[in-house]
Amino acid sequence: MSTSTSPSAPRRVLLATCSSRPEAASDEGVLPKALEELGLAADWVVWDEAGSAAEEADLVVLRTTWDYTSRLEEFLRWCDSVPALANPARVVRWNTDKRYLVELTEAGVPVTPTRLVEPGETVPGSGATGGTDFPDREFVVKPTVGAGSSGARRFLPDQRERAVEHLRTLHRQGTAALVQPYQPVVDREGETAVVFFGGVYSHGFVKGPLLDPAGDGVVPELERGSFAVDPDPALRATAEDVLDATTALLGLGRRELLYARVDLVRGEDGAPMLLELELTEPRLGFDLADRDAPSRFASAVRAELARRGE
Repeated sequence: MSTSTSPSAPRRVLLATCSSRPEAASDEGVLPKALEELGLAADWVVWDEAGSAAEEADLVVLRTTWDYTSRLEEFLRWCDSVPALANPARVVRWNTDKRYLVELTEAGVPVTPTRLVEPGETVPGSGATGGTDFPDREFVVKPTVGAGSSGARRFLPDQRERAVEHLRTLHRQGTAALVQPYQPVVDREGETAVVFFGGVYSHGFVKGPLLDPAGDGVVPELERGSFAVDPDPALRATAEDVLDATTALLGLGRRELLYARVDLVRGEDGAPMLLELELTEPRLGFDLADRDAPSRFASAVRAELARRGE
């Protein structure tokens, strides 16, 4: 007497987005098909409308949740409530505040020189007793919480008063700020983004400069835009070092980071430095990478599901 068994239902992966549904007009739209080709059921879900679906999914992957900066605490609470989230909620909490750059500097990672200015702290360059001046070259003031270039401003050395006011504005909004010397090589070469899936290198691309000097209207030498690149060994090695230092700080294995984008820039001596580490919802450059990049991402998702089932 023969018996038959029903095939098990495919594991369900939700790709988290926000209410404006940016994936419809971005390179992220290729992901459901790539996941389905590897036997997974995949769909998009608006993070704050997900309800029980996020709790029941085999994996929820943060992708285009680009409204979180104005609702950070609500977003972090939601992340904490999702049983199977990638990247993990504690990684998101750490990475959504750029104070992590200070931690990585202390861990020996080559980071763009960064000064943290907390609300209530003496504003550098304000002329107050005990104040520390801004760099004597072009510099950037940016919030510790912000996506992309939101809230970031680039200032010339003679624009310090404007920089002080911008810093005070950030403080009034309740956020700490970072002050960094601007790296002029960005205008010539851009930033190099090195992308990893499951801790393994996937591809790289260059992002053009995003910040003009405040109120100057200078056109950067390198036009805005992005293009694919195969990062040279020094950049690759630095990106690997960043991941190793990060996972050591957080007590993780590298494969526990489903995705990572390491943004690097060269200093005046040509040595690579970390500009930002994106572990929450970065653009991953699928439209710039080779055609197999979405499949590599899907394979990393399957590996993450297998790891969680161990």
